Amino acid sequence: MDIPMDVEVFCTDGKCGRSTGVVLKPNTEKVTHLIIKEKDAPHEEILVPVEAVGATTPDSINLSFTRDKVDKQQRFMETEYVEVDIPRYAGGAYSLAPYSYAEAEMLPVRRSAVPEGELALQRGARVKATDGQVGHVDEFLIDPESERVTHLVLQEGHLWGKKDVSIPVSEIERIKDNTVYLKMDKQAIGALPAVPVR
Repeated sequence: MDIPMDVEVFCTDGKCGRSTGVVLKPNTEKVTHLIIKEKDAPHEEILVPVEAVGATTPDSINLSFTRDKVDKQQRFMETEYVEVDIPRYAGGAYSLAPYSYAEAEMLPVRRSAVPEGELALQRGARVKATDGQVGHVDEFLIDPESERVTHLVLQEGHLWGKKDVSIPVSEIERIKDNTVYLKMDKQAIGALPAVPVR
């Protein structure tokens, strides 16, 4: 199974959004959720269990959920309001000694709702070889039986020399801060065969 990124996602009753990433357990490389950006306002990103993913093509993902069921899934980003004391200053141009005081204010803080022990990896995440950056994540190849990521498709190069290469997940050293660190150097990646670009 191929989970393409930045493609249309269809529910059983019509289009419901676009794919933007996956959530996986790093120790098993098993995908647990697909991240979908809603088609309709407010265009939030939603976590959909990978079990809902049916057929995929290079240009689309079909879900076994209705749009209503997708809308009831957990949001990828949650907003929490935190009380913060903000210093305020009193006095003016004619004041000899301005003074300050703290005023409590509620500020919104957005956090990802990725389950503990899992991490989100989104399309466009940086990919670094042992000797520097080599490109960005384009999509993921997943074994349909084990639901494990087997390869990531790396978009390598610049506008005129762009190609996609498939990198086995065994060559990933670690994933941190939306960056994939590989065990391979640029020369080894450059020697990999290109996969067809959609």
